[in-house]
Amino acid sequence: MTSIASPCVNICQLDADAETCTGCGRTRAEIGGWMFMSAEERAAVMARLAQARAAEADA
Repeated sequence: MTSIASPCVNICQLDADAETCTGCGRTRAEIGGWMFMSAEERAAVMARLAQARAAEADA
């Protein structure tokens, strides 16, 4: 099983609501728990991030 790298882009700043990172789009909980997540959990986060980017591009 391959490891899923962090989506961090070194722009670590929470949005105005302090809910998501403006750089990578992860929530506070996802950032804090990344090291402890299973590969399946990480893949789910990555899929959510991809969907969010696609929705933003369509807007």
